[in-house]
Amino acid sequence: MAARRVPRDVTLPLGDRTPRFPGDPAIRVIPVRSLERGDPYRLSSVALGSHSGTHLDAPAHFVAEGVPVDSVDLGLLNGPARVVRVDDSVGAIGADELASVPPGTERVLLRTRNSAGWAAGGGFDPTFAALTLPGAERLLERGAKLVGVDGLSVESDPTQRFPVHHRLLSAGCWILEGLALDGVAPGLHELGCLPLRLVGADGSPCRAVLWEPAPGP
Repeated sequence: MAARRVPRDVTLPLGDRTPRFPGDPAIRVIPVRSLERGDPYRLSSVALGSHSGTHLDAPAHFVAEGVPVDSVDLGLLNGPARVVRVDDSVGAIGADELASVPPGTERVLLRTRNSAGWAAGGGFDPTFAALTLPGAERLLERGAKLVGVDGLSVESDPTQRFPVHHRLLSAGCWILEGLALDGVAPGLHELGCLPLRLVGADGSPCRAVLWEPAPGP
């Protein structure tokens, strides 16, 4: 009998201490019913942004007629994924840093110095490592349909024009942000990722897990 593979959770915990991208709504979990107050059960009210913690960017996030998150092909979010280890010295991930990504790679996850920051309990770091437009072009050339990053945004753009988001999402490549990849070995893994089915939404928090090693080369 084959040994049971245990999934590794690569999701940021959601709570009032979860790091947030500047300007994003706060996360609030507020008790509405409480056993301690004599209620027959516990019940909470949950308020959060559509891009809280580990989350999926749908094309609708930046593309006027883009597909919303409830229309995602779940097959896109589940299957073999290649984890690429980016050196901690790299802040701007360009084409050269992604030269090892083989053609035909549909799902690629970038592990950078950001993941060590999450593991250490750090908050939002404005100097986070991020993908550049040449890096995005390289991934699209390699066949990427899902790009995952361990930053709360795939790109760092003070101009607020967000060319990387526009390029990827316009090409039909979805973006998975806020992954916790500290200690995850580079190479092929099996990704399991499910967003909430939020009707018409531009994005959604996700639960993402990895199994290793994935079958295949």
